[in-house]
Amino acid sequence: MITVYVDGLCEPYNPKGIACYGYVIYRDSQKAFEDKGVIGRGEGMSNNVAEYTALCKALLKLYENKLTNEEVIVKSDSRLVVNQMKGYWDVHGGFYYRSYAQANILRKLFDKISFVWVPREENSEADKLSRIAYEDYCKMKGIEPKYHEQ
Repeated sequence: MITVYVDGLCEPYNPKGIACYGYVIYRDSQKAFEDKGVIGRGEGMSNNVAEYTALCKALLKLYENKLTNEEVIVKSDSRLVVNQMKGYWDVHGGFYYRSYAQANILRKLFDKISFVWVPREENSEADKLSRIAYEDYCKMKGIEPKYHEQ
């Protein structure tokens, strides 16, 4: 079984801040992959773009490694991502629509995939990776990292 933890942030403003993602993938309780990065800054960036980008990057990693026929459980602290991917909530557009559409295509490549909401405390590794990506970007640009109220 594969367990995927995804997270994203947009700081110091949401929307139009610096959008970053992080993900961690476990295969049979062993860490198999992790990644983090900056998506962009300013117009078109939001926490939801970051959350969906994390999901897309993780699913692409699984696809590239030919792991689409194993059971996959995606865990996220984003109710929006989980409930939209389960089909419980409608998608109304917005900055994240393109990332949502990509995630929806990617999910169809998997034989058995499910989405589970988890509290932030249970998503700490992916959260930490997205924060490291943000802080590294700020350091590279010579700006002080700031976090908005959650």
